[in-house]
Amino acid sequence: MKCAIITGGSRGIGRAICLKLAEENNYHLLINYTSNEASANETLEKVKALGATGEILKFDVSDAEETTNVLTDWQDKNPDAIVEVIINNAGITRDGLFMWMKHEDWNNVINTSLNGFFNVTNFFIQKLLRNKYGRIINMVSVSGAKGTAGQTNYSAAKAGVIGATKALAQEIAKRNITVNAVAPGFIKTDMTADFDEAELKAMIPANRFGEAEEVADLVAFLASKKSSYITGEVININGGIYS
Repeated sequence: MKCAIITGGSRGIGRAICLKLAEENNYHLLINYTSNEASANETLEKVKALGATGEILKFDVSDAEETTNVLTDWQDKNPDAIVEVIINNAGITRDGLFMWMKHEDWNNVINTSLNGFFNVTNFFIQKLLRNKYGRIINMVSVSGAKGTAGQTNYSAAKAGVIGATKALAQEIAKRNITVNAVAPGFIKTDMTADFDEAELKAMIPANRFGEAEEVADLVAFLASKKSSYITGEVININGGIYS
């Protein structure tokens, strides 16, 4: 059984990625979520409706012990399963000006995006290397590429993942494993629901917010065999807002 794991797969861009991969039906999907079980189950039902298979895995990517325990338990129950695709999508925001930022708001954002990348990817990396095939896709952000005021923690976390993407890509390219990052701009999701779209789209050359499905199309391409000569890249998908 060949599998793809999508962290933070229950809603938003994560859900769109799950549904796109389900359409292509190359993989059994492991849909990770932290708290919203109803949304995770809804995503799984939509995946099944598309004719694909999947299951949900509850763990907090920022918690190394919990992540290892849940994934080890899953691996023990599915000894023949091979995870070929890792999509590190889980992330949180705790926005605020740096001078008023609390320690926990800094730590929680860094732990989820940056340490979450480590905890999940590190668990599977040796198996990918033995298998001599893999696709690792890290969801970053325009904030990690250019920095965004009021998001020093989020910008730092995503910039850290960008650095890790470029370094890891060089370490494992010989084993036919690619590592890339996808950096969305303003995408219509729960995370951007409170933004003033009318005001912000004036800054975007394409004059609109992106759709989660557009990001999912790019991720699905990077998860496929078609992308085998692309690695160590950060691909911006932002309507031209930053280049």
